[in-house]
Amino acid sequence: MKKFKKIIAVLTAISIIFAFAACSKKATDSKTESDAKTTYKVGICNYVDDASLNQIVESIQSQLNSLGEEKNVTFDVTVENCNADASVMNQIISNYISTDVDLMVGVATPVAVAMQAATEDNKIPVVFAAVSDPVGAGLVADDNAPGANVTGTSDYLNTDAIMDLIFANNEKADNIALLYDMGQDSSKTPIENAKKYLEKKGVSYKEYTGTNVTEVQQAVSTIINDKCDAVFTPTDNTIMTAELSIYEDLAKAGIPHFTGADSFALNGAFLGYGVDYVALGQQTADMVSDILVNGKDPATYPVKFFDNGTATINTETCSTLGYKLDDVKTKSNPFCTEIKEITTAESF
Repeated sequence: MKKFKKIIAVLTAISIIFAFAACSKKATDSKTESDAKTTYKVGICNYVDDASLNQIVESIQSQLNSLGEEKNVTFDVTVENCNADASVMNQIISNYISTDVDLMVGVATPVAVAMQAATEDNKIPVVFAAVSDPVGAGLVADDNAPGANVTGTSDYLNTDAIMDLIFANNEKADNIALLYDMGQDSSKTPIENAKKYLEKKGVSYKEYTGTNVTEVQQAVSTIINDKCDAVFTPTDNTIMTAELSIYEDLAKAGIPHFTGADSFALNGAFLGYGVDYVALGQQTADMVSDILVNGKDPATYPVKFFDNGTATINTETCSTLGYKLDDVKTKSNPFCTEIKEITTAESF
């Protein structure tokens, strides 16, 4: 009888151990399930390797990391750079589609347009970044109601404000150079606006163009020979890529370069005026998250615009031009919401 009782006790102990193990496993399984994160595949294509666009891409990645932690999801982000090569761009987009990305991000107008064309049938959501004129580029039907699978952020440029800055710093300027790449969609509207402004003011201007660094350098040589009083460049990626190779020649010739982004000033231009590209990248990431996580429809998600009243002055170039920084700030202040200082570097 005693032996039988011992057997019962052993069996009872074993059953208790198994019960605890089962509970433990159930708790572990439950924890694993609760910890499981939804993963969203995002493909980013950057148009070219320059300070402006690289800053946007880095900001998008950083913000998506933060949003992923906040929302308990994973954004599996792939970044490629086509370096302004259309065939490479199309291959990158094709690869994203074949690997079933949930959303694509096109940084700059050419990439966004290519992504739009590639998603007409599959309707993969596309969020563009730094498109100056979304309606003009045919990406959206209306800024407030895009109408299809494409929406995003715009770095629309207030051209008149930059023109005001040119004449605030040199009221006698009467020969303005318009330096840009004719193939850049982002330059078309601001260059036309600059022409209208100057014609209304009765100031002469001349257009100087280039499609690569060598051609831009040649254009700048002509600008210097023509003794222009100032140079205006909008948010043009070709000129941005060439800025480090032209800023010294312009400054030494006493010709200030007024541009449409702070990254130009970072690369040596006298003054950059426009949107904060870090904020633009963050907002782009927010839109990506809203579409993927919160189910927002790109067709009804308005394009986001930004205050572009920040002027960034390159203090080294300012000195080379013979300007006093305090004087420049005083003259420029009425046309800016903020004035920042920067020194020349390759990247932020």
